[in-house]
Amino acid sequence: MTSLTLVRHIRAAPEIVFDAVTTADGIAHWWGPDAGPVLLSESDPRVGGKYRLRFRKLDDTEHECSGEFLVVDPPRRVVLTWRWTVGGADPGESRVEITLRAIGDGTELTFSHSLLQDESAARSHEGGWIGALRKLQAHFSRR
Repeated sequence: MTSLTLVRHIRAAPEIVFDAVTTADGIAHWWGPDAGPVLLSESDPRVGGKYRLRFRKLDDTEHECSGEFLVVDPPRRVVLTWRWTVGGADPGESRVEITLRAIGDGTELTFSHSLLQDESAARSHEGGWIGALRKLQAHFSRR
């Protein structure tokens, strides 16, 4: 098993970023690795609550993931299980953790994806998450 960690600066307060990474409406603005649309965003951000997300990439492939919220600690931390249900390279269940920390003009977001099957899966997910987090940063820079 392997993991990846990315750190980003978001120009919004942790409370606002927390909503963007946990609610269906918030997630719909930034999910997916490129400018393709989010087709479905369902989220019940409470311990034991489920989520399901489907997006289309610019190459017209569709991908869907789902899982369960394990930790919901607003506005600091969320942990959830992750599994591809359509598309995706890693067939197993993995774990995503997002921690938020207030800094001068916004939030430091630390994104970790762990329990990935192998280095190839980690590289593939890293590319996708880099794109998604870039969209999240852009979403708040336009506000």
